Amino acid sequence: MTSAPTVAPSRFLSKAVWAGAIFLALFGIAAAVLRSIQLAKGPGTGIRAQTNVGFAHHSVLTLIHIIPGTLFMILAPLQFSSRLRAGAPRVHHWIGRTVIVLALVIGIAALSMSFQMAIGGINEIAATVLFDLLFLFCLLKGYFCALRRDFVHHREWMIRMFGIALGIGTTRPVMGVFFATSRLTHLTPKQFFGTAFWIGFTVTLIAAEGWVNYTRSRGSPVSVGG
Repeated sequence: MTSAPTVAPSRFLSKAVWAGAIFLALFGIAAAVLRSIQLAKGPGTGIRAQTNVGFAHHSVLTLIHIIPGTLFMILAPLQFSSRLRAGAPRVHHWIGRTVIVLALVIGIAALSMSFQMAIGGINEIAATVLFDLLFLFCLLKGYFCALRRDFVHHREWMIRMFGIALGIGTTRPVMGVFFATSRLTHLTPKQFFGTAFWIGFTVTLIAAEGWVNYTRSRGSPVSVGG
């Protein structure tokens, strides 16, 4: 299988993209840990309580989503390591299978959460359902490409899938800006949550697509980190 040729990424850019992906993955892990702590403590009071009530009422569904999500954020970056693929291919394959199962659980749980726990109303539901379906679509496309041993396109679809997943890490600081400026804007979580999801997931999906196009080549696949 071949694809359209482009220049190979520079070492500096590869490291920058890799660092950014790891940072967002860590941000996603931190968000999951904080959500677990909030579930244990209860919804609390004030403006932030509006964001916690739904999770508290659906604690089991929330845990089904965030526990696999944490494992996904730890394991998925390893799949883009060229050293792991070359040095330990069996480990790479087993981690890949685990990541696929985790992603399916995350995606299916997220669909249910979108309709049951949306804070931002129809705007949030539209954003989370769209990007969740895109996440699952990219996952399945990548999986079937691997079955056909089309590893060039497998890599590209998995980068898109991972880029969408990293949107949860981008969404959090966007929400933080909205919270920090709420006294000036008078916007409530119900008003800005949907917008935050649109911004966060769109940014990382565009970044992933840009990286796919920049690194696409006729030769062997290039890892996310170079």
